[in-house]
Amino acid sequence: MLQDTLDAGVSVQVALAPAPQDLAGARGERLARLLPRGVTRSVTQSRKATQQLRVVAVCSGGGHWIQMRRLWHAFEGHQVAMVTTDPVYRPETEANRFYAVSDANMDTKRRLIKLALQVAWVLLRERPHVIVSTGAAPGYFAIRLGKLLGARTVWIDSIANAEKLSLCGRKVGKHADLWLTQWPHLARPEGPHYAGAVV
Repeated sequence: MLQDTLDAGVSVQVALAPAPQDLAGARGERLARLLPRGVTRSVTQSRKATQQLRVVAVCSGGGHWIQMRRLWHAFEGHQVAMVTTDPVYRPETEANRFYAVSDANMDTKRRLIKLALQVAWVLLRERPHVIVSTGAAPGYFAIRLGKLLGARTVWIDSIANAEKLSLCGRKVGKHADLWLTQWPHLARPEGPHYAGAVV
């Protein structure tokens, strides 16, 4: 699914089995290694195979940021905009564009509204083909709003959620084109799927 989008081939079909220990995978396999065994999807795309896609990578700080950085090489060759909650990360990214948004959670409802508006502004400006998130709240809004704009979306639940899926993951998973957990015991046939861990 994600490989369909990021390789931007014409009528691309994917049925790849990733190494279970490493979601990021070898450079040559790129995001194909995110796909769970047996998950296939055929997509006919009007773009040429060599055209760069607009990718928006969205995550909160801390562990979410570290996990996103582990996936960064998969975005090579595409136009990437990074959206995160801490401007201190700007020098650490190779993104074409960087956006710092508010940090918010269920205990800060007013900031959630501000965050949603900030994410909406970024998406309207970037018009991404693909949105990838490792959580939390910024990714939730990006996935939900991005779907309205026709973007393909990927949610990778944080590895910190070993006992159960994150609140954002549970709420947004059914809206994502590809919904992944990093723990095999949390995978379900209907999603999330397990394809390894990024750390």
